[in-house]
Amino acid sequence: MRVVEVLAALSLTTDLASGVPFEKGLRTCAVAEALAGAVGLDDGDRRVVFQTALLRAVGCTSHASENAAHFVDDVAFQAALKVLDPGDPAVFGGQLRSFGRWAGEAAAPALAARFVEIAPTVAPLAGRSGCEVSRALGPRLGLDPAAVDALDEVYERWDGLGFPEGRSGDGLTLAARLLHAAEQAVLAHGAAGGGRAGAAAALAEVRRRSGGHLDPDVAAAFVAHADVVLAPLDAPDVLVHVVGAEPPPRATLPFGRLDTLVEAFAVVADLKGRHLVGHSHRVADLAVAAGRLAGADDARAALLRSIALVHDLGRVVVPSSVWDRPGPLGPADVERVRLHTYWTQRVLARCPATAPLATSASAHHERSDGSGYHRGVRAGDLDPDARLVAVADAFAALTADRAHRSAVTPAAAAATLQEEVARGGLDRDAVAAVVEAAGLPRPRPAHPAGLSEREVEVVRLAAKGLSNKEIAARLVISERTVGHHLAHVFDKTGRRTRAGVAVFAVEHGLLGGPG
Repeated sequence: MRVVEVLAALSLTTDLASGVPFEKGLRTCAVAEALAGAVGLDDGDRRVVFQTALLRAVGCTSHASENAAHFVDDVAFQAALKVLDPGDPAVFGGQLRSFGRWAGEAAAPALAARFVEIAPTVAPLAGRSGCEVSRALGPRLGLDPAAVDALDEVYERWDGLGFPEGRSGDGLTLAARLLHAAEQAVLAHGAAGGGRAGAAAALAEVRRRSGGHLDPDVAAAFVAHADVVLAPLDAPDVLVHVVGAEPPPRATLPFGRLDTLVEAFAVVADLKGRHLVGHSHRVADLAVAAGRLAGADDARAALLRSIALVHDLGRVVVPSSVWDRPGPLGPADVERVRLHTYWTQRVLARCPATAPLATSASAHHERSDGSGYHRGVRAGDLDPDARLVAVADAFAALTADRAHRSAVTPAAAAATLQEEVARGGLDRDAVAAVVEAAGLPRPRPAHPAGLSEREVEVVRLAAKGLSNKEIAARLVISERTVGHHLAHVFDKTGRRTRAGVAVFAVEHGLLGGPG
């Protein structure tokens, strides 16, 4: 497994969290690496530039809740922040006049005024928060120490007007200076629609920022080698280009150790809400423990852990103000929440190293009866790993505080999960394993639709074509009692014929094994 493929998936995640176009991080990495080659850096220094550019935004969720509290939508705020240019008064004035429009025209002026008021004190704090996250995650991801240092400077500027430390000039690492030029070029290129217009816009933006935001020597080199530096933006598949452009040595990892890398996905996702920190790791611990109880070997346990650690990475698309809201959500925000599993699937499926996790990881809100999201599939389309992670996610969420409610006790959570089993929403074996993994007594089997054990026995025999008289003889009860049981089954399942009951039995796994 190429490690760069996993880092590419993390880059896609931080694109979504930063409100920039999907694959912006990959394009920035490709341009920065080409620029590093154009200025003559050796493989070691090019590798530092490559890693810095690819994971430029790895700390982007570190201040998400605070940004949302100040500016309503932390994702839109991040996107605006990346292009603000306080070194050019005319441009900066125009940017401030449009700042905050994501909250509506009426609210925008107040948000712009707030930004001007609090930026001198809040920006350094937010920047240091992101730096701490980068420094914590960098070594886990195998980043070069010099790349981790450069990640501290993603919001610094050549003219010293950046943050968190206000570094300037040659006090900035060369990797950061190259990244600054590549990023602004990529953003301008995309805003202009790509192609020749995009290339012209990229060059114009690099020239305009030269000596202010950007190192003038780096800007001059960019302009001089523009054809080579911007060429990767025309690649038919930028992910394939980036994987191929990784400077040596090219890091690899056995697929079974994927969990050592995807720890970072869990941290980035869980920082999106005040009550979410640690959730993904809790889900992973429960899923692995439950899997072990169900007989999982080391390989499957490692896979379960990886699936659970990345299951919520699509959260980053949704503003933290939604996750932190104490009251009910409106229809639009409910839909945004329901789409977070779609983004989990899309990010993971995009990269070869993480693609095997995509289906199971994005299914944690699917339900056996088809009532879940985002695909609305039923039990037959959910593999055992997906079912376990879904239950582990539900149990972990119920037993933790959330913005709209307090945590419930483990016993109450187990009871809620049992109700979901009876309703036909969750897999009963997965619920039993997770409840036991949480240290509670393994629950007695619960049957869908609230069927009793005797009613299930009747259903099994009726589904196999036995008459009421034959069922009565088999169960040593009266034929009249069989009729009463079937009437209750019809009422509880909503089915009105034996054929319908047979289908219900198949859908919910009530027929058991041979004999």
